[in-house]
Amino acid sequence: MFKRGQRVAIGASGGKDSTVLAYVLSTLNKRYDYGLDLYLLSIDEGIVGYRDGSLETVKQNSIDYQLPLVIYSYKELFGYTMDEIVTQTLDESGYTKACSYCGVFRRQALNIGAERSHADLIATGHNADDNAETGFFSCLFCNEKSDASLQTASVNDKNREMNQSLCYQKEIVLYAHFKKLLYFSIECSYAKFGYRGNSSFF
Repeated sequence: MFKRGQRVAIGASGGKDSTVLAYVLSTLNKRYDYGLDLYLLSIDEGIVGYRDGSLETVKQNSIDYQLPLVIYSYKELFGYTMDEIVTQTLDESGYTKACSYCGVFRRQALNIGAERSHADLIATGHNADDNAETGFFSCLFCNEKSDASLQTASVNDKNREMNQSLCYQKEIVLYAHFKKLLYFSIECSYAKFGYRGNSSFF
Protein backbone atom coordinates (compact mmCIF):
# COMPACT_ATOMS: atom_id res chain seq x y z
CA MET A 1 0.00 0.00 0.00
CA PHE A 2 2.84 2.38 0.85
CA LYS A 3 6.27 2.90 -0.63
CA ARG A 4 9.35 4.07 1.22
CA GLY A 5 9.83 7.83 1.02
CA GLN A 6 6.19 8.64 0.33
CA ARG A 7 4.63 11.64 2.02
CA VAL A 8 1.34 10.51 3.56
CA ALA A 9 -1.37 12.88 4.78
CA ILE A 10 -3.44 11.37 7.58
CA GLY A 11 -6.91 12.88 7.51
CA ALA A 12 -7.31 13.93 11.14
CA SER A 13 -10.66 14.98 12.58
CA GLY A 14 -9.86 14.22 16.20
CA GLY A 15 -12.41 11.39 16.24
CA LYS A 16 -11.72 7.79 17.26
CA ASP A 17 -11.07 6.43 13.76
CA SER A 18 -8.57 9.04 12.62
CA THR A 19 -6.89 9.11 16.04
CA VAL A 20 -6.35 5.35 16.05
CA LEU A 21 -5.17 5.49 12.43
CA ALA A 22 -2.63 8.20 13.24
CA TYR A 23 -1.38 6.31 16.29
CA VAL A 24 -1.05 2.98 14.46
CA LEU A 25 0.63 4.40 11.36
CA SER A 26 3.02 6.46 13.46
CA THR A 27 3.87 3.49 15.68
CA LEU A 28 4.43 1.07 12.79
CA ASN A 29 6.42 3.63 10.82
CA LYS A 30 8.85 4.02 13.73
CA ARG A 31 8.93 0.37 14.77
CA TYR A 32 9.54 -1.11 11.33
CA ASP A 33 11.30 1.82 9.69
CA TYR A 34 8.85 2.16 6.80
CA GLY A 35 10.46 5.45 5.87
CA LEU A 36 7.16 7.29 5.44
CA ASP A 37 6.86 11.05 5.83
CA LEU A 38 3.67 11.16 7.90
CA TYR A 39 1.74 14.27 8.89
CA LEU A 40 -1.75 15.17 10.07
CA LEU A 41 -4.06 17.00 7.67
CA SER A 42 -7.10 18.54 9.32
CA ILE A 43 -10.02 20.45 7.84
CA ASP A 44 -11.75 23.23 9.76
CA GLU A 45 -15.32 23.30 8.45
CA GLY A 46 -16.16 26.34 10.53
CA ILE A 47 -18.73 24.79 12.87
CA VAL A 48 -18.64 26.80 16.08
CA GLY A 49 -18.89 24.69 19.22
CA TYR A 50 -17.87 21.52 17.42
CA ARG A 51 -14.86 21.76 15.14
CA ASP A 52 -12.99 24.19 17.38
CA GLY A 53 -13.09 21.59 20.15
CA SER A 54 -12.03 18.69 17.93
CA LEU A 55 -9.14 20.72 16.51
CA GLU A 56 -7.74 21.07 20.01
CA THR A 57 -7.73 17.27 20.20
CA VAL A 58 -5.92 17.05 16.86
CA LYS A 59 -3.32 19.54 18.06
CA GLN A 60 -2.68 17.39 21.12
CA ASN A 61 -2.44 14.28 18.92
CA SER A 62 0.16 16.10 16.84
CA ILE A 63 2.23 16.64 19.97
CA ASP A 64 1.68 13.14 21.37
CA TYR A 65 2.59 11.32 18.14
CA GLN A 66 5.23 13.84 17.06
CA LEU A 67 3.52 14.38 13.71
CA PRO A 68 3.41 17.77 11.94
CA LEU A 69 -0.07 19.26 11.61
CA VAL A 70 -1.46 21.15 8.60
CA ILE A 71 -4.90 22.79 8.84
CA TYR A 72 -7.03 24.18 6.01
CA SER A 73 -10.45 25.75 6.43
CA TYR A 74 -13.59 25.93 4.30
CA LYS A 75 -13.41 29.70 4.68
CA GLU A 76 -9.88 29.77 3.29
CA LEU A 77 -10.56 27.35 0.44
CA PHE A 78 -14.16 28.11 -0.54
CA GLY A 79 -14.97 31.47 1.00
CA TYR A 80 -17.65 30.15 3.38
CA THR A 81 -17.78 28.42 6.74
CA MET A 82 -20.19 25.52 7.23
CA ASP A 83 -22.18 27.67 9.64
CA GLU A 84 -22.62 30.27 6.90
CA ILE A 85 -23.65 27.62 4.37
CA VAL A 86 -26.28 26.23 6.74
CA THR A 87 -27.67 29.69 7.46
CA GLN A 88 -28.04 30.40 3.73
CA THR A 89 -29.59 27.03 2.82
CA LEU A 90 -32.18 26.57 5.56
CA ASP A 91 -35.69 26.19 4.12
CA GLU A 92 -38.91 27.45 5.67
CA SER A 93 -39.23 24.35 7.83
CA GLY A 94 -35.73 24.81 9.22
CA TYR A 95 -34.21 21.95 7.22
CA THR A 96 -30.99 21.94 5.21
CA LYS A 97 -28.92 19.28 3.44
CA ALA A 98 -25.94 20.23 5.58
CA CYS A 99 -24.28 16.81 5.44
CA SER A 100 -24.56 16.66 1.64
CA TYR A 101 -22.85 20.02 1.25
CA CYS A 102 -20.25 19.25 3.90
CA GLY A 103 -19.39 15.86 2.42
CA VAL A 104 -18.59 17.35 -0.98
CA PHE A 105 -16.65 20.28 0.46
CA ARG A 106 -14.74 18.09 2.90
CA ARG A 107 -13.50 15.68 0.25
CA GLN A 108 -12.46 18.56 -1.98
CA ALA A 109 -10.77 20.28 0.96
CA LEU A 110 -8.78 17.13 1.79
CA ASN A 111 -7.68 16.75 -1.84
CA ILE A 112 -6.72 20.41 -2.17
CA GLY A 113 -5.00 20.43 1.22
CA ALA A 114 -3.05 17.30 0.41
CA GLU A 115 -1.96 18.69 -2.94
CA ARG A 116 -0.88 22.01 -1.43
CA SER A 117 1.09 20.24 1.28
CA HIS A 118 2.71 17.95 -1.32
CA ALA A 119 1.24 14.63 -0.17
CA ASP A 120 1.58 11.49 -2.28
CA LEU A 121 -1.30 9.73 -0.53
CA ILE A 122 -4.19 10.49 1.80
CA ALA A 123 -5.01 7.96 4.54
CA THR A 124 -8.43 8.22 6.18
CA GLY A 125 -9.81 6.23 9.10
CA HIS A 126 -13.03 4.22 8.86
CA ASN A 127 -14.63 1.20 10.51
CA ALA A 128 -16.79 -1.74 9.42
CA ASP A 129 -19.92 0.00 10.72
CA ASP A 130 -19.25 2.83 8.26
CA ASN A 131 -19.11 0.32 5.40
CA ALA A 132 -22.36 -1.34 6.46
CA GLU A 133 -24.11 2.01 6.83
CA THR A 134 -22.91 3.19 3.43
CA GLY A 135 -23.99 -0.05 1.78
CA PHE A 136 -27.45 0.08 3.37
CA PHE A 137 -27.74 3.77 2.58
CA SER A 138 -26.96 3.00 -1.07
CA CYS A 139 -29.66 0.32 -1.13
CA LEU A 140 -32.22 2.76 0.23
CA PHE A 141 -31.45 5.20 -2.55
CA CYS A 142 -30.78 2.54 -5.23
CA ASN A 143 -27.19 3.64 -5.79
CA GLU A 144 -25.68 0.57 -7.45
CA LYS A 145 -22.38 2.31 -8.17
CA SER A 146 -21.59 3.16 -4.56
CA ASP A 147 -18.52 1.52 -3.09
CA ALA A 148 -18.57 1.07 0.66
CA SER A 149 -14.92 0.13 1.00
CA LEU A 150 -12.17 2.15 2.59
CA GLN A 151 -10.27 4.02 -0.07
CA THR A 152 -6.66 5.05 0.17
CA ALA A 153 -6.08 7.04 -3.00
CA SER A 154 -3.31 9.09 -4.45
CA VAL A 155 -4.02 12.80 -4.50
CA ASN A 156 -4.82 12.77 -8.21
CA ASP A 157 -7.01 9.66 -7.77
CA LYS A 158 -4.65 7.48 -9.81
CA ASN A 159 -3.37 4.05 -8.68
CA ARG A 160 -6.13 3.80 -6.09
CA GLU A 161 -5.94 0.90 -3.66
CA MET A 162 -9.06 -0.47 -2.00
CA ASN A 163 -9.09 -1.98 1.50
CA GLN A 164 -12.01 -3.17 3.56
CA SER A 165 -12.41 -1.76 7.06
CA LEU A 166 -12.55 -4.95 9.11
CA CYS A 167 -12.70 -3.50 12.63
CA TYR A 168 -16.08 -2.69 14.12
CA GLN A 169 -16.72 0.67 15.73
CA LYS A 170 -16.79 -0.88 19.21
CA GLU A 171 -13.41 -2.49 18.59
CA ILE A 172 -11.93 0.87 17.56
CA VAL A 173 -13.29 2.45 20.74
CA LEU A 174 -11.97 -0.41 22.90
CA TYR A 175 -8.53 -0.11 21.30
CA ALA A 176 -8.48 3.66 21.85
CA HIS A 177 -9.41 3.19 25.51
CA PHE A 178 -6.90 0.37 25.99
CA LYS A 179 -4.12 2.54 24.55
CA LYS A 180 -5.44 5.59 26.44
CA LEU A 181 -5.64 7.62 23.23
CA LEU A 182 -7.16 11.08 23.35
CA TYR A 183 -10.03 11.51 20.89
CA PHE A 184 -13.04 13.78 20.41
CA SER A 185 -16.41 12.03 20.81
CA ILE A 186 -19.00 14.81 20.54
CA GLU A 187 -21.38 14.48 17.56
CA CYS A 188 -21.52 17.23 14.97
CA SER A 189 -24.28 19.74 15.68
CA TYR A 190 -25.61 19.28 12.13
CA ALA A 191 -25.77 15.46 12.26
CA LYS A 192 -29.53 15.67 12.83
CA PHE A 193 -29.91 16.76 9.20
CA GLY A 194 -28.10 13.71 7.81
CA TYR A 195 -29.61 10.51 6.39
CA ARG A 196 -26.73 8.31 7.56
CA GLY A 197 -28.20 8.17 11.05
CA ASN A 198 -31.22 6.33 9.65
CA SER A 199 -29.11 3.54 8.15
CA SER A 200 -27.08 3.40 11.37
CA PHE A 201 -30.31 2.94 13.36
CA PHE A 202 -31.36 -0.03 11.21
